[in-house]
Amino acid sequence: MSASGRDLALARMREAGVSRPAVDTFALHYDALAGGATGLIAEADVEPALPSVQHADLEPDEDTAREALGRTAVITLNGGLGTSMGLAGPKSLLPVRDRLTFLDLTVRQVLALRERHGVPLPLVLMDSFSTQEATLEALGRYPELAVDGIPLDFLQSQEPKLRADDLTPVEWPADPRLEWCPPGHGDLYPSLLASGLLDSLLEQGYRQAFVSNVDNLGAVPDGRIAAWFAASGAGYAAEVVARTEMDTKGGHLVRRRSDGRLVLRETAQTAPEEMVHFMDADRHPYVNTNNLWFDLARLREMLQEQGGVLQLPLIRNAKTVDPRDKASTPVVQIETAMGGAVELFEDAVSIGVTRERFVPVKTTNELLLLRSDVYAVDEETAQLSRTVDPAPVIDLAKDVYGMIGDFDQRFPHGAPSLVQARRLTVEGDWTFGRDVTVQGSVTLGAEGGRVADGTTLAP
Repeated sequence: MSASGRDLALARMREAGVSRPAVDTFALHYDALAGGATGLIAEADVEPALPSVQHADLEPDEDTAREALGRTAVITLNGGLGTSMGLAGPKSLLPVRDRLTFLDLTVRQVLALRERHGVPLPLVLMDSFSTQEATLEALGRYPELAVDGIPLDFLQSQEPKLRADDLTPVEWPADPRLEWCPPGHGDLYPSLLASGLLDSLLEQGYRQAFVSNVDNLGAVPDGRIAAWFAASGAGYAAEVVARTEMDTKGGHLVRRRSDGRLVLRETAQTAPEEMVHFMDADRHPYVNTNNLWFDLARLREMLQEQGGVLQLPLIRNAKTVDPRDKASTPVVQIETAMGGAVELFEDAVSIGVTRERFVPVKTTNELLLLRSDVYAVDEETAQLSRTVDPAPVIDLAKDVYGMIGDFDQRFPHGAPSLVQARRLTVEGDWTFGRDVTVQGSVTLGAEGGRVADGTTLAP
C-alpha cells in the first residue's frame, strides 16, 4: 500500500488516455482504500427510508407529460459483457424475446414514445471499450434513432485492477485486457462531463436525464414521472420497488442518522454479520431499481465546483484478476455506484414504482421468466407487461444453468409455461421438452433427466 502503487496506477491511466476527471476520481478513492476505508455502512448508522411518493398517485395531464419528456434525455448503461452468464460480447445483444435483444427492445421503446408524444427523446448509451464496436454496429439497423447534435454513445472510463496484497496494478501477461476493469457505473458522472455530452445536452435545451441499465426492460421513460420530477424542483430522484424473494440481496435506500440524507447501501457495503438486517424485508421493504432521474444543470454545477470529481461512496470489490479462474491473482476493484450520488443532493427524493418498471436480468433465473409466458411484449410499444401477479420464483442450479450456452441447451424449445407456477426449483441437470407446463410449486431433484414433450409438472 505504498505511494508507488498509487503512482503506477495513475501513470497507467494517463498513458491509456483516461480522462482527467476519471483519473482524479480514482486517486481520491485509492487514497481512501489505502487508508483502510471499507465502504461499509452499519445498520446502527441508518434507518429505513420509505418512498417520497408513489408512481400510481401521479396524474399529470398529457400536455404536461409531453413537455417534460421533450426536455428529457435517456441514458442507458451498456458497458457489461455479461461474463457472469458466460457471454463473450455485449450483454445487450443477448436475444430475450422473439429473437429481439435487450438493445432492440430498448431502442423500439424509445422510438415508440417519440412517435406517440412528438418529442426528440434522445437515447444515448454509456458503452465500454468492450461493448462499443459491436453495439454501434447493431444500432446500424435503426438509422432513425440519431438525434441531431447528440451522439449515440459515449465511453465509460477504465482503471487498473489492484493486487489485493499491496494495491499495486496487477499484471496478467496471459491476457492484458484483464488488468483493467470499469470503475462501476458511478463513472457515469465524470464521463458525462469529460465526453462533453453534459454540455451538449444542456445547450440543446434538455433539463433532466433518465438513466437505467440496459438489462432492465421495464425501465421505460415515463411521462408521469418526468413531469413530477420536473415540477418537484428536486435535483435527484431514485425509483424504488417493493422487495420480493427474487431480490432479497438488492441494494436499498436508507436514511443516514447523522444528517438525514438518503444513502444507497449495496451488499458490498454491508458486513457479513449484518446481512440479516440488510435482507429483512419488514425493516427494508423497498429495493433500489437503478432507474434514476437527475437535473442536468445541477449535476454540471456540482461537477464544476469539485473539479469533475464526485465523492461517491467507495465500494471495495474483491475479485480475482481472471473472473473465470478463482485461482488467479486476488485483486481489488475500486468501484462506485451511480445511485450513490443520491446522498450528494440534499433534496433527493425517491418514488415507489410497480414491478413493471423493474425487470432486471442478472442471472438465467430471471432470463427464463422473461422468455416465458409470464411476460408479454406489446408489438407497437415494445413494452413488457406481466401476465400474472406475483411472478413465480425461479431457482435453477447455477452449476448447470448459470452459463447461457448450458441454459439454452436445456431449453431447446424455449421456456416452459409458467403462468400457473408459484415456484420452480431445479436442483439437477434437466432438459425440458416442447410444450412443458409448470403448475404450483415444483422441485426437480438432483438426479437430473429429461422432461418429456407435453408434460405438466405439478406438486
